[in-house]
Amino acid sequence: MKYFTTHRMTAIVVLIVAAAWVLTGKFSSVGSEAAAQDEAPAAAEAPAVVRRTVAAVAPIYTQYAREIRLSGVTEADKQAVLAARSSGIVAKLGAQQGQDVSSDTLILQLEGDEVIAGVETAKAALAQAKEKLSIGETLFKKGSLAEFELTSRRAAASAAEGALAQAEAALDRLQLKAPFAGTVDSVAVEIGESVQSGAPIATLLALDPIVIKAEVSERDVGFVSTGSRAMVRLVNGVEMEGIIRHVAMQASPVTRTFAVEVALPNADRKIPSGMTAEVRLYADKQEAVFVPRSIITISDTGDLGLRVVGGDNIADFAKVSILDDGEQGLVVTGVPKDKLVIVAGQDLVSNGDLVEVKEMTVAEAAKALK
Repeated sequence: MKYFTTHRMTAIVVLIVAAAWVLTGKFSSVGSEAAAQDEAPAAAEAPAVVRRTVAAVAPIYTQYAREIRLSGVTEADKQAVLAARSSGIVAKLGAQQGQDVSSDTLILQLEGDEVIAGVETAKAALAQAKEKLSIGETLFKKGSLAEFELTSRRAAASAAEGALAQAEAALDRLQLKAPFAGTVDSVAVEIGESVQSGAPIATLLALDPIVIKAEVSERDVGFVSTGSRAMVRLVNGVEMEGIIRHVAMQASPVTRTFAVEVALPNADRKIPSGMTAEVRLYADKQEAVFVPRSIITISDTGDLGLRVVGGDNIADFAKVSILDDGEQGLVVTGVPKDKLVIVAGQDLVSNGDLVEVKEMTVAEAAKALK
């Protein structure tokens, strides 16, 4: 019983001590004190902002004329298939195949004795009518001829003049002459052959200048203008400079391309019609920068551009337009002049990021990007 009483007294004492501890609130501050001790060093050791290092170069601007390459073919400046103007027998050929002729050169003469005789008859009739009219006018002035008779003689003279004109026109149609200076490319008839009116006789080509005909896309037609220069490389390796003489104002409904004509000097007529040619046209010069293809990036809105950085070391995005894709890289416009172009690390930074900039020369950048 005494043992039970002793243990009971001990439990009561422990209970009283524990109650006193709870009332003091000390247990609630143990975690806080520990947390304070843990947080104090963390606050004192707040990490610094991490800056990414990027490599950048100063852009070099140049005046660039974009080259537009087209495939074309040579054609004669003028081409005509000369046709017989009347029916008859070929009496004479005034030019042979391959011969250079001037304008109005006789190409063909048909037989026509009856036509020639008709001209002589018409001339005689006209002379007689004029003689009668002259006598009649003299008699009319003397009062010896009626006015009606004088009018009749005038009408006869006019009719004779018309008949002579018709006879001479028929004689003229027996001849075929070159309408322009050129080269006779082919002759389709022989002397003594019978031909009908409208039958093809010869093909005449004007080869100076020679014309290169090509097609330019609707994307590039705005950069092509009449009077601009063009470089032409023929399939035989000959290179020449020509002038754009025509740009079509209406596109082909099938290909949506525009016809372009380039004139080349061909005084010796060594360039034939129908030869394949490569045409290089040049757009107006624009201020541009050569950049590596690998540094082109796309913005959140889908625009093509570059990462750039200014003097404040803040990364930014610059929208650019690609003019050309050359051996030295892409040719672009729109690069700001007051900023460097990031050539390494551009994919690791975003607009507004503070960066460490390692500036390089263009040569160093080109070597590093290989």
